[in-house]
Amino acid sequence: MTLDVLLNSFVVLFVVVDPIGNAPIFAGLTRGLSGAERRVLAVKAIVLSAAILLVFFLGGNGLLSALGIGVPAFRIAGGILLFLVAIDMVFARQSGLRGATASEQEEAQEREDISVFPLAFPLIAGPGAITTVLLMASEGGAWTGQLVRLGIIFAVLLLTLTSLLLTARIMQVLGETGTNVIDRLLGLVLAAIAVQFVVDGIGGAFGV
Repeated sequence: MTLDVLLNSFVVLFVVVDPIGNAPIFAGLTRGLSGAERRVLAVKAIVLSAAILLVFFLGGNGLLSALGIGVPAFRIAGGILLFLVAIDMVFARQSGLRGATASEQEEAQEREDISVFPLAFPLIAGPGAITTVLLMASEGGAWTGQLVRLGIIFAVLLLTLTSLLLTARIMQVLGETGTNVIDRLLGLVLAAIAVQFVVDGIGGAFGV
C-alpha cells in the first residue's frame, strides 16, 4: 500500500464528508442553542457517524461477497455515485446524496435531538461516505493497511468534529459564499477521482 493510495483515500473521504461545507448547515440547524448544547450534539453526531462507518468498513467485504458483487463492479458503481456527489458540490446544492434535503432540514428543525438525523445521517455518514468506506475496505491487503485506513476514517471524523465545534468562527471568516467556493474546488477534485474509480473498475472487470 503506497502513500498515494492512502492520500487518495483520505482526500476522497474528506471531500465527501465535507467538514467545512457542513458548518453552515450545522449553524442553521442549531440556531438558538447554547454553545454547550451545540458541543453535545456535535460530539454525539460524530460518535454515531463513527459507529456507522465502522460497521460498513469492517463488514464491507462480507457484504459484497454475500451479495455476489465483485470489487470491479462496486468500484464502477461507487465511482458513478461519487461523481454525482461531485456534481452537487460543483453546483453548490444539497441533495439526498451528500446531505439532508430542504424538507428533511425543515423536519429536523422540529426535533429536540438532531444528532442522529440529519447530523450523523445523512450529513456526515451519508451514502457517499458509506460508499467511500466500502471502497476502502474492498482494497484488502494486510491488517496493518486496514488499520491505517481506519486511522484515515477517524482522522476525517476528528476534523469534522473540529469544524462543527468551530462553526461560528468558520462562518465569520468564510461566510456562505466562501464555503461554497471551497466546495466547488473540492468537487472538481472529487469528480476526477470518481472518474478514475470507474476507469479502474472497468479495467479490473476486463482484466486490463
